[in-house]
Amino acid sequence: MKRYFQPVEKDGSFKKHKEQLTANPSHSSPPTSNGTTVPPQAEEADGVKKEPLKFMSWNANSLLLRLKKNRTELADFVQRLDPDVIAIQEVRIPAAGGKGGSKNQGELKDDTSSAREEKQTLMRAISCPPLSNYRVWWSLGDTKYAGTALFVKHQCQPLKVTFSLDQIGSSALKHEVDGRVIVAEFEGFRLLNSYVPNNGWKDDETGFRRRRKWDQRMLDFVLGVSDKPLIWCGDLNVSHQDIDVSHPEFFSNAKIAGYMPPNKEDCGQPGFTIAERRRFSTILSQYYIFSCSLHSDIFQSNK
Repeated sequence: MKRYFQPVEKDGSFKKHKEQLTANPSHSSPPTSNGTTVPPQAEEADGVKKEPLKFMSWNANSLLLRLKKNRTELADFVQRLDPDVIAIQEVRIPAAGGKGGSKNQGELKDDTSSAREEKQTLMRAISCPPLSNYRVWWSLGDTKYAGTALFVKHQCQPLKVTFSLDQIGSSALKHEVDGRVIVAEFEGFRLLNSYVPNNGWKDDETGFRRRRKWDQRMLDFVLGVSDKPLIWCGDLNVSHQDIDVSHPEFFSNAKIAGYMPPNKEDCGQPGFTIAERRRFSTILSQYYIFSCSLHSDIFQSNK
């Protein structure tokens, strides 16, 4: 799922932001990989740097498995589509670090023979064309669960990459639990790659409460980054409107045996409850929503 957001106009900002998109100012400092700096050698040898225009978002449900079983098909698809950015969710690769110890969520686990073998398989795949045309950032979970990755073409390197919905203070340098977020800031916009936690069926810390907290943080995030347009892609784990599901009435009445949520708005299939859809609408209302196909003039101006 991918959405392009233009911040709600508060001070004539639409014209201002469009001018920012068409401009091509030089940087005073090179971009970064960890929220601080991306080395200049990341750019093409001729020094040409451009803004990304084409995006691919994919829930891989185990990137390693897809590369083992469907490597040729994936390579052909990427070669044909030729996206500037590939946002992947559910990479399902554990973060580096021993059992019970601290984890490095930006690095692949390699402290066991099986982990090293899996890492080698993955690295061989992404070091060959067309994936070798991209630089990759990881945000990984402790186990083979969740996790995100962001592949960006070498000539489209971002100004900054962070891994949290918290964009201020020390928390901005940390990764989300389970590696659910990667934020890349470019000259004219930000890109958010997110794997949103499932709402679950119960009002507990791994269900409704976790999702409520996440949605509030997401709202705070979009309010805090309204200085630039936002491209939000990923697995958002929500079906916003009736048209997004095959049988709205069935999903609205879905339940598990022996449990009835205390709040009627939490009833139904996770992702299609009234509460989730209302909170999602609130987040969307903070921006004008643009279709990339219907508003291509904004993007074409950067070619």
